[in-house]
Amino acid sequence: MIRGFEPRLYQQTILDTAVKKNTLVVLPTGLGKTNIAVMLAANRLTNYPNSKVLVLAPTRPLCDQHVDSMRKYLCVDDDEVQLFTGMVRPAKRADLWRKSRIVISTPQGLENDIISNRISLKDVSLLVFDEAHRAVGDYAYVFIAKQYYKKADHPRILGLTASPGSDYDKIKEVCKNLFVEEIEIRSYDAPDVQPYVKEIDIKWVKTRLPREFEDVRNYLRNAFETKLETIKKLGYLYGKISNYSKTSLLELQRAMYARMTSKEKDYGIMRSVSLLAEALKLQHAIELIETQGLKPLLEYFSKLEEEASRTRVKAVQNLVKDLNFRSAYIKTKNLVAAGKEHPKIEKLRRIILDELNKKKDVKIIIFNQYRDSSSKIKEVMDALGVKSKIFVGQAKKKDTGLSQKRQKQVLEEFRRGEFNCLIATSVAEEGLDIPLVDLVIFYEPVPSAIRTVQRRGRTGRQEKGRVIILITEKTRDEANLWASIHKEKRMHRIIQGLKNSLESELRKYHGYLYTHHTALKNSESKGSEEQTKLVEEKKSGGNPAELTIFADYREKGSGIIKALSELGVRVELSKLDVADYLLSERVAVEHKTARDFVDSIIDGRLLSQLSNLKKYERPLVVIEGEEDIYSQRKIHPNALRGVLATILVNYGMPLVHTKNYKETAALFLIIAKREADPSKKDFILHTAKPLTDKELQEYIVGALPGVGPALAKPLLKKFKTIRNIINADEKELREVKLIGEKKARRIKEIVDKEYDKN
Repeated sequence: MIRGFEPRLYQQTILDTAVKKNTLVVLPTGLGKTNIAVMLAANRLTNYPNSKVLVLAPTRPLCDQHVDSMRKYLCVDDDEVQLFTGMVRPAKRADLWRKSRIVISTPQGLENDIISNRISLKDVSLLVFDEAHRAVGDYAYVFIAKQYYKKADHPRILGLTASPGSDYDKIKEVCKNLFVEEIEIRSYDAPDVQPYVKEIDIKWVKTRLPREFEDVRNYLRNAFETKLETIKKLGYLYGKISNYSKTSLLELQRAMYARMTSKEKDYGIMRSVSLLAEALKLQHAIELIETQGLKPLLEYFSKLEEEASRTRVKAVQNLVKDLNFRSAYIKTKNLVAAGKEHPKIEKLRRIILDELNKKKDVKIIIFNQYRDSSSKIKEVMDALGVKSKIFVGQAKKKDTGLSQKRQKQVLEEFRRGEFNCLIATSVAEEGLDIPLVDLVIFYEPVPSAIRTVQRRGRTGRQEKGRVIILITEKTRDEANLWASIHKEKRMHRIIQGLKNSLESELRKYHGYLYTHHTALKNSESKGSEEQTKLVEEKKSGGNPAELTIFADYREKGSGIIKALSELGVRVELSKLDVADYLLSERVAVEHKTARDFVDSIIDGRLLSQLSNLKKYERPLVVIEGEEDIYSQRKIHPNALRGVLATILVNYGMPLVHTKNYKETAALFLIIAKREADPSKKDFILHTAKPLTDKELQEYIVGALPGVGPALAKPLLKKFKTIRNIINADEKELREVKLIGEKKARRIKEIVDKEYDKN
């Protein structure tokens, strides 16, 4: 069923494992992880002809590559392979799902489709997780894998990554979250890989920080150390200042915030929190002067000064007034005005000139983690006459953000040789297929095994590759370099150790997984009580309650929606005009975190939201979180008590406090069950209960297909009565703005259609 490539020996060996067990494949970039997915897809579709294959990847460019690979190497029609993105309407995705055999998707949109029951994972025989190291915490991969194993008739999981990281617990978490039964790991040195790989020559190019730069750094260091010494005197920091890294300072900050939310809010801790925020900003400035240059540092300084002029945050205001900070700022301005540059720029200029002398059409990728530095590098390339383009993510910052469509275009242009140099941030590190790159340059080392492996893997695919790493001596560049080296070595030791102990470690955690397989295979015979329970769960699709709760689409990141879905509730994501959740036709919920509750009082949103909520028969306000609402903002306690009294007395609304999203979801489920009419499984989402004849008219017209509250009013204004709207023809309906041909046709279809009594 495959075509167009000859499987390599190590790919065949890995495939043999992946056919039998859920497998995590750890394979360096450029060694064909995607082809293993293609071969396994062919195997599963052959063994289960009526099934589907689902491939998940974190970015649109990666998804595009998988679509191209599946269409190129599998003997299937192009329209049987479909790409799901946020640009495709949910209803269209549901239709494409039914018609497709292979679906490639980013995880977030698919997660919403699963929650809303628009698609079913029941017939998916293979689920591929590309960049599988992301399957930790609350990332969508975790939820999707759990739902898949709960609902699929013939589950098989394949995880793909160039590097899962160097943290033992994180690697184990990935394995657990993806139900991994076996790990297949290869390095470039593996005996079955060596015949297929090209050598990669890695060279370190070192430079020194000029004296003027050291002066700026010294001012920043003095300011930084002063902040930490003050925290130490206040009793919230211990030992040597030099022992505190960025990670340890962030951990200290989290611990301080936790103490503040537990009602410990004396002057010492509040002052320490503010000082720590200043110290972290200074640490970032030190990193910029050491590893990036003057221009990024000056722009950061300017941003802080602008922020200080329009914010009430004391940490920013105090920082820009600090004498050492001001000295560093002025010194940086003077150096930029004098045309000074970071020594890395000159090193980079010489490297590029040397490469051009050897090969005019040399192909280079320069990795840099800061967009401001990328702009400076682009200036250098332009001055040298080198055709280059910046490749960054979608998030807009000045004019450097790229849409997913533009990202794809830039990569295609680079592959075709329309320009020589790709200046890339981290968005190009993950799995992008960029063949025949002569040289990869790290503008700075990164203290991450994952990112180092991914960057390095952009070269040496079809012929000998080269990597140059720029390092400023006696700066965090050196620390980051050695951190990445040690982490990569540790990663291989951990994976090998985990692989050896996988059977005992993971079977303890996934005991039910094996029971589940056994129960499915022996569902006709009598099994244990647990097996029977699992089989029944499988038959019901894991959704015995068949309850429907409507949620505003802006709530999808709260955790409640996933928790409800795991409890067996069907959740419909909609744009709700009133409330965050509708638990029945009469119960509407306004959901707030403690922070948002107080913020909504200050900005005036709350009373407006409550007025709208009152249109429902049983409105409810839920405040979620263990934080104390009285400590969230500088607002007098009596003002808060007054609002609480207004909610309870004036509006007559229950006010419920929950500890976390799981407790909130459990409460919603109980209410929805109590509200459920035994004669029907769900309710129809419409709008709030109307209070007047006018609202009742808008309510009825708003129920027409594609109308809603926004178009109900103009329709009634034009036609005067509901009867006239019902009797209008398509041409007359289209005279109302925003009602086009399709919408008018659908309204007439539903009005004229005979009711199905069944």
